[in-house]
Amino acid sequence: MRPGESPRVKLMMCPHPTEATRAAADQLEFCLRLDGTRNVMVAGGNTPLALYAEMARRSPSLEGVHVFVLDEYVGVPIEHPDTCSNLLRSRVAEAWGIPAENFHALSSLEGDAEEAVLDHERKIEAAGGIDLIVLGLGPNGHLGFNEPGSARDSGARVLELDLTSIEANRLWFGGAYAPARGATVGLRTILGARSAILLAFGPAKAPAVRAMISGHVSDLCPASFLQEHPDATAYLDREAAALLESP
Repeated sequence: MRPGESPRVKLMMCPHPTEATRAAADQLEFCLRLDGTRNVMVAGGNTPLALYAEMARRSPSLEGVHVFVLDEYVGVPIEHPDTCSNLLRSRVAEAWGIPAENFHALSSLEGDAEEAVLDHERKIEAAGGIDLIVLGLGPNGHLGFNEPGSARDSGARVLELDLTSIEANRLWFGGAYAPARGATVGLRTILGARSAILLAFGPAKAPAVRAMISGHVSDLCPASFLQEHPDATAYLDREAAALLESP
């Protein structure tokens, strides 16, 4: 951004995650129905699941849409239902009526993960990039598994995860697994999406939300790079927005 230019992340602050999810669904549905929306990237995790369910309830016609997974745990059995790819295949591709051949997954296997995510990003580039991306926000400000220290122009890779992410992974898998490595598309691909929808709920996300919205644009908080994005909207509940200054 030029000096003095205001952050571009648009904020939708709601009292409760239910209202924020409904508002995000309105934007998501509008974008999905646009003729130019062909390539969509979606995040796993708990936060966007209600959004995906709401979209399934609205039953948009999406036969021509391609869905790309954002990231994946590394070191989890590929058949586990809670890998990002398996979760999103169920909650997004199948629930939204996306043809199976239009769903692009990643591998959670140690030996395959790096080449899979590199090929994933090549496919995205060949398809003309991402039209619309749905993001969560890590407590440390990560996007996908692009942890603090990730460069703005970083590409797809497998990387070591921060302790906060490892603990979140442990909770996600109920203690059965605690992946310490993740495969992710790079910030270059994420920030290159034409439109971005981000959801963050709860008090644990409040420091990261503040850094993302009003902190310096820096790799210390990868989500802060969204301040430079021309069409990024953050949907927050009251608790996640608690550390933001009132307008």
